[in-house]
Amino acid sequence: MFSIGQMSRQSGVKVPTIRYYEQIGLLPAPDRSAGNQRRYDQAALQQLRFIRHARQLGFHLDAIAGLIELQSLPDPSCHDARRIARAQLSEVRGRIARLQALETELDRIAEGCHGDCGPGDCVVLASVADHASCVTAHDAPPDLGDSPRGAP
Repeated sequence: MFSIGQMSRQSGVKVPTIRYYEQIGLLPAPDRSAGNQRRYDQAALQQLRFIRHARQLGFHLDAIAGLIELQSLPDPSCHDARRIARAQLSEVRGRIARLQALETELDRIAEGCHGDCGPGDCVVLASVADHASCVTAHDAPPDLGDSPRGAP
């Protein structure tokens, strides 16, 4: 049996995130010791590692819940797992396309500045201040936005 601290060290997942995963149902509620401390078994550690790897692959928590549900079935549907993975792949490809557009625009802006502009003539500052001056259509990928997404 593992304490929450041991789970954290062995999985690389922070303690508050483990609690969050329990709260939203990605991890089952663990047994408790006489002192009311969480006590996890090997299966919980394996599931936490599964969740962590899925997060590293970019899966959102709802997709991870779907994968965990599939994994728990006696005869999981490979078709359903593939559908979830293909949806993630499509999202990653879209993110890459948006990042490439950002790269192109940032390269254009940086190359347009020779570092010797006079006051008020900086190409970088002018470009950032006026979106209409951008040549490439671009938006930041969702994970570069101002609001956090997913687990703590």
